[in-house]
Order: sequence, then structure tokens, then C-alpha cells
Amino acid sequence: MTTIKIDEKDYDLDTLSEETKAQILSIQFVDAELQRLQAQAAVLQTARASYSRALQEAMGTTPVPPAVDAEAIKLG
Repeated sequence: MTTIKIDEKDYDLDTLSEETKAQILSIQFVDAELQRLQAQAAVLQTARASYSRALQEAMGTTPVPPAVDAEAIKLG
């Protein structure tokens, strides 16, 4: 017997309707996709900060300390 917890209540997965199971699968897919996109965003933010520091070094200015938000550097 496989159970799933929804709103702090356990349900036997075998007793749920096909529509309910489909909704659960959709939620699980969306949750996984959100996790993937959040991880990708973190990688891109790290890359942007690195490029910003490299730009400042190439321009002969003081590099941005790691604690400074890379969004503070605006291009254009």
C-alpha cells in the first residue's frame, strides 16, 4: 500500500481516482521543474557575478566584493 500525504492527511494511492492521480503527477512534475529552474537561476546568477567582476578587472576598476549584489552593475 502506497500512501501520499496531502494537507497533513495520508491517503492510500490505490483508492484515489485517476483524475486525482493525474493531478498529483502534474503537481510533482511542476515541483521538479521549479527545482530545476531555481538551480539553473542560481548557476546563472553566479556566472553573472563572475562576469561582472571580470568586467571590472578588465576596465581597471576595483572588483565587486563577493557580498555585493551583481545586479548593482547595470549595462546600457
